[in-house]
Amino acid sequence: MGILVGCEHLSHEWPGKRVLSDQTIGINEGDRIGIVGRNGDGKSTLVALISHELEPDSGRVVWRNGITVGTLGQSDSLADSDTVGHAIVGDAPEYVWASDARVRGIIDELVGDLDWDGLVGELSGGQRRRCDLARLLVGTWDVLCMDEPTNHLDMHAIRWLASHLKSRWQDGHGALLVVTHDRWFLDEVCDHMWEVHDRCIDPFEGGYSAYIQQRVERDRQAAATEERRQNTLRKELNWLSHGAQARSSKPKFRIDAAMTLLADDPPLRNPIELKRLAVSRLGKQVIEMKDVSFSYPGSAGRVIDDVSWIVGPGDRLGILGANGAGKSTLLSLMSGKLEPTSGTVKIGKSVRFGWMSQNLDSLAERGDWRVLEILGRYRNSYVIDGKPQSPTQLLEQLGFDKRELTNFVHDLSGGQKRRLALLCVLLDEPNVLVLDEPGNDLDTDMLAVMEDLLDTWPGTMLVVSHDRYLMERVTDDQFALIDGCVRHVPGGVDEYLSLLDERSERLAADQVESVATVPTTSAESTGMSNTERRELKKRFDAVGRKLEKMQGAPDEIRTRMAQTSATDYEALMALQGELDDTIAQLADLEDEWLELSETLEQ
Repeated sequence: MGILVGCEHLSHEWPGKRVLSDQTIGINEGDRIGIVGRNGDGKSTLVALISHELEPDSGRVVWRNGITVGTLGQSDSLADSDTVGHAIVGDAPEYVWASDARVRGIIDELVGDLDWDGLVGELSGGQRRRCDLARLLVGTWDVLCMDEPTNHLDMHAIRWLASHLKSRWQDGHGALLVVTHDRWFLDEVCDHMWEVHDRCIDPFEGGYSAYIQQRVERDRQAAATEERRQNTLRKELNWLSHGAQARSSKPKFRIDAAMTLLADDPPLRNPIELKRLAVSRLGKQVIEMKDVSFSYPGSAGRVIDDVSWIVGPGDRLGILGANGAGKSTLLSLMSGKLEPTSGTVKIGKSVRFGWMSQNLDSLAERGDWRVLEILGRYRNSYVIDGKPQSPTQLLEQLGFDKRELTNFVHDLSGGQKRRLALLCVLLDEPNVLVLDEPGNDLDTDMLAVMEDLLDTWPGTMLVVSHDRYLMERVTDDQFALIDGCVRHVPGGVDEYLSLLDERSERLAADQVESVATVPTTSAESTGMSNTERRELKKRFDAVGRKLEKMQGAPDEIRTRMAQTSATDYEALMALQGELDDTIAQLADLEDEWLELSETLEQ
């Protein structure tokens, strides 16, 4: 196992902030590394330095001879005038990339619903992201550097990406370097973690969960050391306080030691434990939906289809669904922002909604306001745990520095805006929280702080998020929005993803049946949309995997029959029946595989 990339004495400084200082670290062949740290601490800078997109102020980044490095940045460099196909495969002839099953699988999964000849400039932000991700993955790279690859991806796509990266290289080959705030993804993909903080890079063994355990142990040891130091400090201060006569009777080095401790002591800060805000009392009725349907004007289909749902006081509900499934529309209906096309939505008289949209609409019109001006709209004091606390103190709990309170809203980072928006929602003292992707733009530490805050919030909560960790921590029940219908999923995210897989297989099977019953006298009769072809391809791949798993089953049963006593007729008959059933299943799968293959080739 050799080193693919080496970083020697790496240092880099942005105007006003030094992010890395004299760091030496390497990427070995077979490494799968996740990079975590607070926003602004240098994670993206480190990736840019390693990929040679940025030159360090001092030190160097060395690649092993002959290796190739692919990079995915937070923003893409795709040309608006390019077609989707050219942006992904470039000038490669179709017969070249189409003959590669790996490339076809990537294209089908990520951009199968897009027009191959459509312009990149006409795509949405999420579609451009998937297009850029497909561009990277179809290439052949020794090292992949990915900065927030899960942005704009739903849970199904995130699961697929994790599976692809785990199987992309053989064990001990290739290397992956990924910056992401998706903790499930880090746990699923990575076997090493790098924490970037205070201009340093600290390596850890294992995925995100192992990193947290090691970090807690590191902090525990540091706390024990600090406690011993503080005890010494208190003794020295007590001794020094006895007056000049006492001080003069002691060796000078004792005084010097005490001053050293004092100089190294960090400024005292009163920590705020933001457990809950005062909320208005909720009545027995919160939200009741009865036979609710909704469709946008000019749209043929329904976004929400005949939904009946009751939300009670104290319910903590998570809503799962693919991108474009209608989750935000459902939240708008439940909160009264949209009127249903049919059916009724009853909202309790005592309900006070606190809404945090995905696009942070509450701050959109206040970009030229300072943070202090935003907080000035609220009361000067809130009673938290029996103690009065100001809005500025509460904002410090969410990671703001006092110096940042005078900044303009439009100068804040995405994570800072989201934290400010969340606090503003809570300061309005709602009793029903509606959160649409609250974890966007937050680093792992701030996600933990926000989750702790939401975990102890006593009101009713409706959450839409693609972050599995956040969803499973702050909500008690999850519901899936599939094909306009709401379905309870007691098994959480895993059950929801299983439902999606079953749906894909069912749609593919229906497509095969419909194609088989339609005469094929014309070319148009077998035409399929990109979405239909994508679902059909998923079914084709699933059948292929089942065939591969079952190939050896008949031989295994025959071996068991040979090992069974010739006088045990009942066992032999049972094994013979099992063998006949297995052979029949294999024949059915082979027929279906051939039928699907012929359909895809048309």
